[in-house]
Amino acid sequence: MMNKICIIGVGLIGGSFAAGLKKSNQVETIVGFGRNESNLIKARELNVIDEYILDISKALADTDLVLIATPVNSFKLVLEMIKPHVTEKMIVTDVGSTKTSVVDMARQVFGVVPENFIPAHPIAGKEQSGVEAADANLFNNKRVIITPEVNANTQSVATVSGLWEAIGAKVEIMNTNKHDDLLAMTSHLPHMLAFGLMDYLISNDSDACDYAAGGFKDFSRIASSDAVMWRDICINNPEQIVKHIEGYQKSLDNIANLIKNNQPEALEKLFSDAKSARDGWLKD
Repeated sequence: MMNKICIIGVGLIGGSFAAGLKKSNQVETIVGFGRNESNLIKARELNVIDEYILDISKALADTDLVLIATPVNSFKLVLEMIKPHVTEKMIVTDVGSTKTSVVDMARQVFGVVPENFIPAHPIAGKEQSGVEAADANLFNNKRVIITPEVNANTQSVATVSGLWEAIGAKVEIMNTNKHDDLLAMTSHLPHMLAFGLMDYLISNDSDACDYAAGGFKDFSRIASSDAVMWRDICINNPEQIVKHIEGYQKSLDNIANLIKNNQPEALEKLFSDAKSARDGWLKD
C-alpha cells in the first residue's frame, strides 16, 4: 500500500482514479491539488480525496506518486510547477490522451525524460465531466496504455501498472507513436465526427435535432464531451487526427459514389461487412 498520492486535476478521470484506489484500499492518503478550491472541496465532500492542499510544495511533500489529470495543453506548466519538488523516489504519471506531446513536454522541462516519469492513458470516460461524475468502477475491464521511455525505471512502470490493475484495468505497454496513431482512429476521430455532425446540423437547420431519433442520440452522444479537453487533444495530436479524418473522407466519398451510381449490391456488402465487424467486436 502506498502512503500518499497527489492528484493534480481532480475531475472525471483523476477523481475516478482516486475513487478506485480508495475502494481497493491501495493508498493511505489521497491529496488533491488544483486551481479551483470549490472543486476540491466538492471532491473531499464526495470522499474522492482525503484532503486538498493549495500549496504545491506541501501537496507533494512525502508523496509517493503524483498523477497529472489536467488538460494536455497545461502539462508543461504543471511539470514546471512540480519540477522543484520531484524527488528520485517520486513517480510522476499522467492520464493524457496524447503521449508523444506529453513526453516532449517532459523532455523540454527536465532536459531529459526522467526515469520516474511514466506516461499512461486510460481508455475510458463519460460524456459528463467534473468530479461529480467520478466513478470508482470507471476503469473496470478497460484498457490502460502505458508508454514508458526506454530509460524508464522498471519498478516505477510496475508500480503504475499495479495501481491500474488494482482498480480493474487491463494494462498494455506500447510506444508513444503507435498509441497516438491508434487512438487517433478509435477515439479522436469518432469525437471529431460527432462534433462535426452537430456543427453540420446546427449550421444547416437549427431545428433539425428536434426530429432526430435514437440513432442520432447514440451517435452524437460524445459531442457532449468536454470542449477544452478535446481542443487540447487536437492541438497535441494534429498529424494523426488529420490523417484519419482525410482517410475517413475517402470512405464517405466511396459511399457517396455507390449511391450516386446506383450500386445497391455494393452498398449492401459494405453495410453488411461493417455490421459483422462491429458485432464481432461487441462479442469480444
